[in-house]
Amino acid sequence: MAKQTRQIIRINEELCNGCGQCVNACAEGALQIVDGKAKLVSETYCDGLGACIGECPQGAITFEEREAEAFDEEATIAHLLEIGRSPEAHYAHMAEHGIGGHDHGAAHGHSHGHGHGGGFVCPSARTIDRRADASQTGPVQQGSVPSELRQWPVKLYLVNPRASFLQDSDLLLAADCTAFTYGAFHPDLLRGKTLVTGCPKFDDVNLYLDKLTEILRLNNVISITVVKMEVPCCSGLVKLAQAAVEASGRNVPVKVVTIGLSGELIEENSDATFCLGH
Repeated sequence: MAKQTRQIIRINEELCNGCGQCVNACAEGALQIVDGKAKLVSETYCDGLGACIGECPQGAITFEEREAEAFDEEATIAHLLEIGRSPEAHYAHMAEHGIGGHDHGAAHGHSHGHGHGGGFVCPSARTIDRRADASQTGPVQQGSVPSELRQWPVKLYLVNPRASFLQDSDLLLAADCTAFTYGAFHPDLLRGKTLVTGCPKFDDVNLYLDKLTEILRLNNVISITVVKMEVPCCSGLVKLAQAAVEASGRNVPVKVVTIGLSGELIEENSDATFCLGH
């Protein structure tokens, strides 16, 4: 494949301690740990979007602009299948940035062609943990209503299961529409919780299940509150939470909150609290 001048990752081996967080964060499988250090498997697998940068606690990964082989999505998909990883995380990653090029990606609503001049560093997947700040200063005042959000990212697709904000957390699993529909979402539902969002109708529920199960296995999640709309398709989030708890083997209570189409809280079902994984 012809080379082009573009942005691509650079790994400082002196700073790298081989923790592997970048490997987990890379949806393209472009990184692996070799002899205790992170290595770029192939330039053709690096899309230049920078999800790995925000996950490196040592600051060992940066971007540089140099001559490199172009990102090859078709080769990346083949590589993911070869190493036993689902390409769905890659499709979600590309869709999050509105880019793509593979036929399967187009079927998932991706636009063809990168359209970003060879790659850029996007902060959409950068892990931010503000829990300590919130405990000291309270909610962040933005406008007339303070925000209760204490971490980033919030999309379940993008959350790293090893992110620090998941440890010892009360997890709020919210359908995408709920925060727009229920006006008191922040003070009533989000306060003191770690947020992950998704849509069981339009997103890959199997990928959600794998991600949520891994979150529960790797972290001491204290509770899960599922916030859903009253529409039937939203019940998939409740089933997802139950299935993830059962698959993880953990005993985590699951509470369900239902929001009406007019924006009212119509049910907060503490009687439907589930303790699975016995």
